[in-house]
Amino acid sequence: MDDNARSIQLEAPKETIAEDEKLVQDCLNGDERAWNRLIDKYKRLIYSVPVKYGFPPEDAADIFQNVCVDLFTNLSKLRKIESLRSWLITVATHKCFHSKRQKRPDVELDAMEQEIAEEIAIAPEILQEVQEEQAVRDAVLKLTPRCAELVRMLFFEQPPRPYNEVAQALGLATGSIGFIRGRCLGRLQKILAEVGF
Repeated sequence: MDDNARSIQLEAPKETIAEDEKLVQDCLNGDERAWNRLIDKYKRLIYSVPVKYGFPPEDAADIFQNVCVDLFTNLSKLRKIESLRSWLITVATHKCFHSKRQKRPDVELDAMEQEIAEEIAIAPEILQEVQEEQAVRDAVLKLTPRCAELVRMLFFEQPPRPYNEVAQALGLATGSIGFIRGRCLGRLQKILAEVGF
């Protein structure tokens, strides 16, 4: 597992590494809830890779499942917890390229290799985006529960919820959502700055 992770080096915050160490150890000890928490923590990261490469939702879901199976079978081989994110992105990227190759059996090998080479050339940009998105998701987890939920409803849900729905869900006045959103985004910006974003 560690060899694949070397191809991409992503820095995870120390708190994330400590949390991942505990989750991985609990998973290795057979704790199913820990496995669910680990997958829940990284599901958006894993799923975002095929989405960035333009896969439709059903194909992205297949790639997500394949990465999870690989994680399950290779978790005991993980030597450095800080490599987990890198490994997940690398495996998801490989699965994307493998899937594209399988879907184009009638394309000449030379043409396919050129196309894949071009995609690999843009991969660092996509991987940087994936890393930044995960940093934002990690930072949102450090917000107060109300702020985290407000940010999720306004910025993560598609389509974003209107202020009146957010206010109702959080038990707030509609007129206060803009002000609270500003404060929450300010906190989020500070958290991101602390981790070097």
